[in-house]
Amino acid sequence: MSDDLAGWLDWLRAHPELQTLLASATLIFAAWLSNWIVKRILVRGLYHLLQHTRENKLQDFGVIKRLSNIVPALVLSIGVTTVPGLPEGAVTVVRNVCGGFIVLTIALALGAVLDIINLIYQRRPDARLHPIKGYLQVVKIVVYAIATILIIATLIDRSPLILLSGLGAMAAVLMLIFQDTLLSLVASVQITSNDLIRVGDWVEMPQLNADGDVIDIALHTVKVQNWDKTITTIPTWRLINESYKNWRGMQESGGRRIKRSLLIDQTSVRFLTDEERNNMRRIMLIDDYLASKSAELDAWNKQLVESGRDPINTRRATNLGTFRAYVQHYLRTHTRLNQGMTQLVRQLEPTPQGLPMEIYCFTNTVAWNDYEAIQSDIFDHLLAILPEFGLRLAQQPTGADVSELMKALGQGTKAQ
Repeated sequence: MSDDLAGWLDWLRAHPELQTLLASATLIFAAWLSNWIVKRILVRGLYHLLQHTRENKLQDFGVIKRLSNIVPALVLSIGVTTVPGLPEGAVTVVRNVCGGFIVLTIALALGAVLDIINLIYQRRPDARLHPIKGYLQVVKIVVYAIATILIIATLIDRSPLILLSGLGAMAAVLMLIFQDTLLSLVASVQITSNDLIRVGDWVEMPQLNADGDVIDIALHTVKVQNWDKTITTIPTWRLINESYKNWRGMQESGGRRIKRSLLIDQTSVRFLTDEERNNMRRIMLIDDYLASKSAELDAWNKQLVESGRDPINTRRATNLGTFRAYVQHYLRTHTRLNQGMTQLVRQLEPTPQGLPMEIYCFTNTVAWNDYEAIQSDIFDHLLAILPEFGLRLAQQPTGADVSELMKALGQGTKAQ
């Protein structure tokens, strides 16, 4: 049998082209076999182990799978030198391509490792306050830039220092190309260092139609999920150059502001008679107010009479002032309002639409549903009790108002 093998080898040496082809096929098969062994045995075994640990999601990033591609590339790169009869140029091309592929694979694996670092960091309780995704993306850019230089240098079989020396002349071009990246990098650093925005903040930026919660902060973009569930993507640098509103202060304060006005019909404002003033003392919230107010007015008016002044100078309580005092006491006793924050009931400048009486206070919750319910309950009550003070709301005439007016005019005409 040894004679047969020797004869076959002699015949193979007599046909160098066939020898080269057979050696090349053997090398390719060896590369395929090494790839199969690594991925089917080692990689699957590692994935099987990860499935039984808390890091089972890490396999989704494909770090191990990417690194396994290095093995067949190394087999080709090393084994190509052993193929007899292969031209030197072909050997160089195969080795350079394999080297570039290895560099690319390592760069992609490092990028996946950075994603894993971000995933692990997000499990920390304070990760939402200080996200590192933007910084990791900067590191990714650096890794990919270095990998690009190394791949080009490997493919052309030149030193990377030669390429780096030429980058100085391309600095202006690179700055123009990566202008948005540089702006976003500076903006991301400022946002993080100054704690301007966090994931979960309610951000309002009308010029970009953004009004909702921040769901992601990256190097180039900040994603805001609006209240209608649409997503607005904001370039990071615009959050430094343009104004926006962050509602985090309201959420952390524990109280949300109510600032709304009742438009009072100014023709319904008048003085209260003594009988009306005494009758209103049945309203518990203003009983003490009316008692002290009556004592104050009586003392003033008594002094006025004793001095012989004209009775027109006497002071009298108004229904609007009494209603304003009622609203103040009502807010102070409301259990769903934050009594440690500002509370105001004030008149604004009269307008053609009526006299605005503004209610300014804060709820003791920042939950949207509860806030709207509290605000509605307050104004439901004030609107309902307003006629008790002889006041009317100012309102544009409606169809019902016109019908009532026409009916009244018709009855007046029949009476004549």
